[in-house]
Amino acid sequence: MRNLCRFTIPIALAAAGCAGTTGPRTVANPDPSVKIPLVEEAVRKHDHSIVPQLVHDLRSDDPLVRMCAIDALRDLTGQGTKGYNYYEDDDARRPAEEQWEQWLAAGNR
Repeated sequence: MRNLCRFTIPIALAAAGCAGTTGPRTVANPDPSVKIPLVEEAVRKHDHSIVPQLVHDLRSDDPLVRMCAIDALRDLTGQGTKGYNYYEDDDARRPAEEQWEQWLAAGNR
């Protein structure tokens, strides 16, 4: 994944403070301090089973989650970004989100 995502993880973890995380240790966990390291691990292992969750995460309210999701999708699928920019507003991101959803619905991983 891009270095940018790796640099932001310590910031996200520091922002989470010392509070313990809750929920399962899966990429579906809504807590970025749990989700993001697991996404990075899955990318290192070339684990395409997380692709559906990554496509879902493109619609996250958290820009850090969106950034890591698109980075991971690009790295795992070789599909580029399909015009997705994590920092744009909801309306601007929507067409690319729909392209990723259609790509996934077509049976791609």
